[in-house]
Amino acid sequence: MNESLKRLLSGVVYVALLLIATSYSITSFYFLFGIFMLIAIYEFCQLVNLNKILPLLFGAFTYVLATQFKTSQTNNIILLLATLFVSIKCLHLLFISKKEKIDNVSKYIYVIGYVIFPFLLITKIPIGKYGYNPKIIISIFILIWTNDTFAYIVGKSIGKNKLLEKISPKKTIEGFLGGVFFTVIASYLISKFYTEGSLFIWIIIAILVSFLGTLGDLIESKFKRIAGVKDSGSLMPGHGGILDRLDSIIFVAPFVYLFYQILYYVS
Repeated sequence: MNESLKRLLSGVVYVALLLIATSYSITSFYFLFGIFMLIAIYEFCQLVNLNKILPLLFGAFTYVLATQFKTSQTNNIILLLATLFVSIKCLHLLFISKKEKIDNVSKYIYVIGYVIFPFLLITKIPIGKYGYNPKIIISIFILIWTNDTFAYIVGKSIGKNKLLEKISPKKTIEGFLGGVFFTVIASYLISKFYTEGSLFIWIIIAILVSFLGTLGDLIESKFKRIAGVKDSGSLMPGHGGILDRLDSIIFVAPFVYLFYQILYYVS
């Protein structure tokens, strides 16, 4: 079986599994993303050469607390602020830091705030005023996939100017702008034919996804560059690991959740 067919089949299985589990029930959604989180923790620990036992136990414990017990709004805001703090630390690593090694304390901070906490926030995003709404999280994934797909197509076709060559040589400015354009179009279609959210809200989310999803991909590329590897894992043939597939959503999630909190307080 050639690489292209492997990539296609594993991609189809991944998308089908995500859509079915997310749509079926809140329990299957929690279960799938709990599995995704544990695999992502394992892959990240392997990437940065960190002992896996404590992060896996902490991740499993906090995930059960976040999904099986009601948490207060105050706790959710503290979780959000802690995640955003680590997001800023990740951006510092990407754009400013020249270090080619990560110290042990930072490794634990990253695995908690870059991997574990974003998964907890992902589980909170589709919980709205009327309970669990799978269309919200599915729509965000559609926007991420649209951005990735058209950034690749446009970049491959007309891309000439590199976006951040030292970290990700294949990404171009033209590809990035193409991804933004088609993601905004997808947000219009989502608001008109799939969800009940306003067009304005979905355009804002599309812009967040395009910018922050690209940054999330670059940040994971930075970790891989420091580790000297191409992929975070080999679970998905042709795609790499789970962390490679979810690097955009784990960086996007805190900011989308922040946007929802702002909407909540404004309204």
